[in-house]
Amino acid sequence: MFKINENYLKLPGSYLFSTIGKKVKAYEEANPDRKIIRLGIGDVTQPLAPAIIEAMHKAVDEMGVKETFHGYAPDLGYEFLRKAIAENDYKTRGVSLEWDEIFISDGAKSDSANIQEIFGADNKIAVCDPVYPVYVDSNAMAGRAGDYLADRECWSNVIYMPCVQENNFAPEFPQENPDIIYLCYPNNPTGSTLTKDELQKWVDYALKIGAVIIYDAAYEAYISEEEVPHTIYECDGAKACAIELRSFSKNAGFTGTRLAFTVVPKELKCGEVSLNALWARRHGTKFNGAPYIIQRAGEAVYSEAGKAQTKEQIAYYMNNAKVIREGLLSAGYRCSGGVNAPYIWMKTPDGLSSWEFFDVLLNEANVVGTPGAGFGPHGEGYFRLTAFGTYENTVEAIERIKKM
Repeated sequence: MFKINENYLKLPGSYLFSTIGKKVKAYEEANPDRKIIRLGIGDVTQPLAPAIIEAMHKAVDEMGVKETFHGYAPDLGYEFLRKAIAENDYKTRGVSLEWDEIFISDGAKSDSANIQEIFGADNKIAVCDPVYPVYVDSNAMAGRAGDYLADRECWSNVIYMPCVQENNFAPEFPQENPDIIYLCYPNNPTGSTLTKDELQKWVDYALKIGAVIIYDAAYEAYISEEEVPHTIYECDGAKACAIELRSFSKNAGFTGTRLAFTVVPKELKCGEVSLNALWARRHGTKFNGAPYIIQRAGEAVYSEAGKAQTKEQIAYYMNNAKVIREGLLSAGYRCSGGVNAPYIWMKTPDGLSSWEFFDVLLNEANVVGTPGAGFGPHGEGYFRLTAFGTYENTVEAIERIKKM
């Protein structure tokens, strides 16, 4: 008889945002006259920039002509987009990457889950706590995370690095040396950042112990402070120990069109084995390539018009973040983030648990956020709000929260 992957049975409940969606849907069905404002899931609300739409229309027209029709995309990505990324995201910051060190995909979320496939099952992983759930869940599905300890709300074989107010929501080196270290900066969910000097210490640490860093830089476009690095490769030695994940979802609004990339430098090796070659083998075997139309749209992000238009959108969302942050602080709440990231990480009031505060916020203010407990043990007692709503809804949501 066939057997299932029993690691799936160890996973607690459903995926965080699926649980939130079910709770909100049930509330809407019971209260059809209420206007719900969603500041929970980090989905964008502004339409794609005109330069991107123009490029997509042109690509669509090409698909209708025999001479310019495109079938399967190259599994690792079109050269025109990989070169544009190397030139604009890295060379402009003093980082030299070859275009074939960049792999195009349909999302940083899927890449962050799939990347663990090229590592052995006995590798020890370390994650920030709170943490983006996919890092842990994907390793749990592979059996690397051990057993789920319900009483502690953590996994037995995962090293949790507490990110709390006392350490500025930044991790400290764990007592036990990990093999794989997940870092996300600007951070989701806390909105915190590391300076270049702080990130350099992590690179040095990884090189010293022989670990690899999986660096999620999906929110780098929202960085406003000069001392915060936009890529881990600004740090000396990072090419020998780090893989970087990037997305077009938040910097250019591609949540509905799906486009991302992963950087695996050729310098990154395990003994004599190239991780670049391993990821190319995995990517080519299991992925048929992002659509030509979408990759042309991605290329347009780097045009002069595309840069200017997406910059305006980022400023729009960061103004929302300012509204949320200043509104919460003026109402007496404790919060952080919202300066280099589109997320605000707030302390729940009156000793409420994060899920209790979720219910209060939904029922009394009709506002949806994300309970911190869903991001890990040290997320309990905190709550995440996103700046990706419309300006009008953001202002209204904060006014409702103030009146609670």
